[in-house]
Amino acid sequence: MAEFLLELFSEEIPARFQKQAADDLGRIFCEKLKASALTFDHAKAHVTPRRLALVIEGLPLEQPSRTEEKKGPKIDAPAAAVEGFLKSVGLSSLDQCEQRDTPKGKIWIAVSHIEGRKVKDVLPELIEQTLREIPWKKSMNWGRSTFRWVRPLHTICAIFDGEGLNGTFDLGGGQPAIQFTDHVQGHRFLSTGSFAVNNFADYQNKLKDAGVILDREERKRIILEQADVLLKDKSLALKEDADLLDEVCGLVEWPVPLLGRIDDAFMSIPPEVLITTMRNNQKYFATLDSSGKMSPYFVITANLPTEDQGAMIIAGNERVLRARFSDAKFFWDQDRKTSLDDYATRLSSITFHAKLGTMQDKVKRISVLATSLAPYTKADEADVQNAVRWCKADLVTGMVGEFPELQGIMGAYYAREERRADQICQAIAQHYAPLGPHDQCPTLPVSITVALADKLDTLISFFSIDEKPTGSKDPYALRRSALGVLRLIIENNLSLDLGAFLPEGTGLQEFFIDRLIVMLRDKGYRHDIISAVFLQEGIHDVMAQLAKVKALNCAIDSTDGKALLALYRRAVNILRIEEKKDAKIYSALDHMPTLSTGTAEKTLYASLDQTAQIMRPLMAKKSFDEGVKIVLSLRPPIDQFFEAVMVNDKDTGVRAERLQLLAKVRDTLHLFADLSRIEGE
Repeated sequence: MAEFLLELFSEEIPARFQKQAADDLGRIFCEKLKASALTFDHAKAHVTPRRLALVIEGLPLEQPSRTEEKKGPKIDAPAAAVEGFLKSVGLSSLDQCEQRDTPKGKIWIAVSHIEGRKVKDVLPELIEQTLREIPWKKSMNWGRSTFRWVRPLHTICAIFDGEGLNGTFDLGGGQPAIQFTDHVQGHRFLSTGSFAVNNFADYQNKLKDAGVILDREERKRIILEQADVLLKDKSLALKEDADLLDEVCGLVEWPVPLLGRIDDAFMSIPPEVLITTMRNNQKYFATLDSSGKMSPYFVITANLPTEDQGAMIIAGNERVLRARFSDAKFFWDQDRKTSLDDYATRLSSITFHAKLGTMQDKVKRISVLATSLAPYTKADEADVQNAVRWCKADLVTGMVGEFPELQGIMGAYYAREERRADQICQAIAQHYAPLGPHDQCPTLPVSITVALADKLDTLISFFSIDEKPTGSKDPYALRRSALGVLRLIIENNLSLDLGAFLPEGTGLQEFFIDRLIVMLRDKGYRHDIISAVFLQEGIHDVMAQLAKVKALNCAIDSTDGKALLALYRRAVNILRIEEKKDAKIYSALDHMPTLSTGTAEKTLYASLDQTAQIMRPLMAKKSFDEGVKIVLSLRPPIDQFFEAVMVNDKDTGVRAERLQLLAKVRDTLHLFADLSRIEGE
C-alpha cells in the first residue's frame, strides 16, 4: 500500500474560501478514487494562505480489473434508440451486448471489461479532473489562460509511493502548461527557492523548517498559546472570537502574535465600536481584564518573526488604529448632539422595502404588534412603546452608517446618554436578537416584546407580498426570524397563541412548523411526532403543544404505546381498503352497536365513548401526561375487538357497523394527536 501527496501552490487564497476549498479538494478527489475502484485507508486535506494539500494513505499500486454494465433500450426499441445506445458505450454492434430480463421486459445490456492499470498512471487524470471541478465562489484566469482558479496557480506537486508523478495540467489559451513536480516552496519571506519532498511527513517537516505551519489547527493553537503568554503578565485574556481566529489563521503561514496598545483617549468610546473597528478592519483581537471589561491592549498576528521583536509592526498597526479610532470618536461625539426623537423622525427617509414602505412605517407596525404582545410577556406597555419608538432610530446615525453591525447597540448607548430607563435601553440593544442559534436570547419582558414584534412584522410583511424563502435562497433572513420567534417563546416559556398573530392563507403556519422541526431535531425531538401534533392543530400555544409532543414521545416509546400504534394502523388500514372498495367514507359510530351479537364491540364502543368524554376537558386543561394514560388504556379493548371479531362480516349491516367502530377508534385517538403521521412499521 502506498501514500499519495498533492500540493496546489498559488498566490494567496482569501481566508474565507480556504476551509471550504480544502473540504472540496478532499471530497472530490476521494469520490474520483472510488469511481475508479481505488480503495484507501485515510485522506486528509490541508490549507494555508498559499497552498492546498491532500494526503491519502493506503492506496494500492495496481488498479483492480473490473466489469461495468450499462443498461440499454428494450430489445424491440426503434433502431435510432439502439444506435444511440451503442454509440454512448463505444460499441459497433449488438453482438457485443447481452439480453436480460427485467420486470419491464427484455433489454440490452452492454458489458465492458476494464483492465486495471498502474495507479501512478491513473492519478494524473484524477488530479486534472479534480482541479477543474473545485467550485470556487469567485475565480479568475490570468495571462492567456482560460482555466479559472481562485488565484494564479503556480505549481502542482504530486508524489505517489515516494516518487514524483509524471503529468501536466493544461491552463488553456496558449499559456504554458504546469508540469507536475516533486518540489515545493516554503514561506514567501522566510525561505528561498524550492526543495524536494518524497512523502507527507517529509513535506510537513521541511515546510516547517521553511517557515510554514501546514496544519490549520496547529496555527490556531500557536496564536492562542502565544497570545496567552503575552497577556499573562498583565492579567489579561484574549476575547474569544472563533470566527476571527479562523480568519486570522488563514492569513498567516507562520503566526507570530504581538501586543499593541490603544491610546487612553479612545477608551471612552463604547467598547463594541472599538472591537468592531479592530475586528472588521484590522483583524486584531480585543483583550479583557479580570472583570471581563475591554482592556487598552490588542493582539496583532504577524506572518513572520522580526529582529526587533515586532516593534515596527506594532508601531505601524497602532498608528493605523489611531486613525481608525479618530473617525469612530468623531461619529460618537457627533451622534450624541442629536436626540433619539429627532433621529426617529428621519426614519421616513429610509426605505424598508419598496412594497412595504419606509422604516418609519415598519416602526408603526411593530408598535401595534408590541401592544398586542405585551399582556403575554407581562411587559409595561409604556416602556414597550418607548422602546419601539427608538429601536430603529440609530439607523440614521453616523456610527451605524459606518458600522451597520452596531445597529441597536448604538441606539442603546444613545438612549443611556439621554438617561432613558434601563429596561428601554436593553430592549433597544437586544431587539434584533437572537441573530443565530448561538446568540443569546433576550429574557426581560420589554426586550422580549420588542424582539418578538420586530421579527413577527418582518415575517408577516414579507409573506404578505409573497417574498418567501425558496430552496437555499432567503434574502431577507426569514428563516432566521422564525427561529428567533420560536426561541423567544420557548426559552422564555411564554404561554402565547402564536397562531393568532399569523394571517391565514399566507403559509406562515407551515413555515413555522418546518422551522420548529429543524430547531428541535438536534434536541432529540422526532419530526414525525412534532408533525403529529402541530400539523393537526396548527401553531397555537407553542409551549403547551411541545408538552404534548413530549408526552406523545414517551407514549410511543413505551411497550403499550408501540402496541396501541400497531392497533391504530391496523384499524386505519382496514378502513382505507374498505372505503376504497365501497367508494364511501365511514364516519364514527355514534351509538352503541345494535347489529353485532358479541360483547367486544359494545365494550370497545363504551371505552371509546368514555375516553372521549374524559379527553376533551383534559386537552382543554393541557393535562397531556394524564391524557396519554387515558389513550393508552384503550389498548386492551381494541386488542380484544380484533381478537374476537372479523370486521368484514357477511352481514353487510354488521360489517358497516364495525367499520364505523374503527372510524370511532381513529377519531378518538386523534383527540390527542394525528397518529397517522407517526412513522415506523
